[in-house]
Amino acid sequence: MFREKINDLIRRKEDKFRKPLIVRGARQVGKTWLLQELGRTSFTQMVYVNFEETPSLQNIFIKDFDIQRIITILQIHSQTTISAGDTLIVFDEIQSAERGITSLKYFCENAPQYHVIAAGSLLGMGLHSSISFPVGKVDFMDLRPLSFGEFLFAMGESALVDALRKKEWNIISIFTEKLKEYLRYYFYVGGMPEVVDAFVKTRDWQLVRRIQNRILSSYEGDFSKHAPGEIVPRIRMVWQSIPAQLAKENKKFIYGVIREGARAKDFELAIQWLVDCGLILKSHRVSKPGMPLVAYQDSGTFKLFLHDVGLLSAMAALNAKTIIEGDSIFTEFKGALTEQYIMQQLRIQNERYIGYWTNERSTSEVDFIIQEEGLIIPIEVKSGESLRAKSFRLFCEKFNPSKAIRTSLADYHEESWMTNIPLYAIE
Repeated sequence: MFREKINDLIRRKEDKFRKPLIVRGARQVGKTWLLQELGRTSFTQMVYVNFEETPSLQNIFIKDFDIQRIITILQIHSQTTISAGDTLIVFDEIQSAERGITSLKYFCENAPQYHVIAAGSLLGMGLHSSISFPVGKVDFMDLRPLSFGEFLFAMGESALVDALRKKEWNIISIFTEKLKEYLRYYFYVGGMPEVVDAFVKTRDWQLVRRIQNRILSSYEGDFSKHAPGEIVPRIRMVWQSIPAQLAKENKKFIYGVIREGARAKDFELAIQWLVDCGLILKSHRVSKPGMPLVAYQDSGTFKLFLHDVGLLSAMAALNAKTIIEGDSIFTEFKGALTEQYIMQQLRIQNERYIGYWTNERSTSEVDFIIQEEGLIIPIEVKSGESLRAKSFRLFCEKFNPSKAIRTSLADYHEESWMTNIPLYAIE
């Protein structure tokens, strides 16, 4: 299975100024596989320690941060002679080792010649405890579920991905129906690596759903394991309300959907916990498309999405037969899956600002507003081929953005005021 992030990891191997790296992400997005693949393909040897599975090494950093002592212990444990230049050292589930994250500071300061990468689930990285990160002494990489492009790679369609990246629209137009079909698959399967792998090997829709439901159950089990006990019930209520939130015509998060009479102060910590752990994505309303967008952010008005469109379809109990009913999947669930998909693709590769715009009376809305390379770009999402977008046109006439994007099932084309990009090409 190909992951785009492997290229970033390979490039940083030759970076003379690299620091120890922490790969972050929600559970089961493929962090372990990615690092083991890096060790297998780009290093002569790898020393891999999963601290969750190796309790005997969880105290390796308690005595001191003498790097030579630590290296000696790792060599004995792995029966490998560690060479600084060609050995990858992987600390998996590093949050399970006491002072493990802190140790990375001393690798940075006292032994920068070693290739050290740590990984951990954001559910357990101590975001809500006394653990502090060694600020300025480590680099970070966020790993998320497979993008649609990576899904196409997994399906054996590397040539299609190449054509999309090169924007060869005349070639792509020949394969429009195939790409729409794959997009329908992705809406159901999503990008969780285990789910994609099972689908590629079996094309078994029921197996896909069973694995997704198992992942969802494990997430809910993790709430009790990692979150402060007093907010666990509220975390579950927020989490379970997301399909209903997105099913509304106005997808703005409404506390009353969680329970009657619910207020922001009752649930804001629960929401932030889920955001910090990478399980939900948050998009704030902005009052004006000005630079920087965060300056015009309405902190109390926002939308919430899951981190994976397949998991959203599982939570909504979307039936597999919808897949074979042509384009109905793009209008099913009131377009929620389509907006979820776009949010996920926009967020996968970087941390660009992603918001949305409404006027003061909420009578006009633009689905997404992003800040990209010095530009403010509005993005209108259409779940089908009906391209009426009164609010979008009014927005563009009022603010005159230098670039405006509509994404839909229609083919790529440019107009004087906006560009239409097919949904399958938005990444």
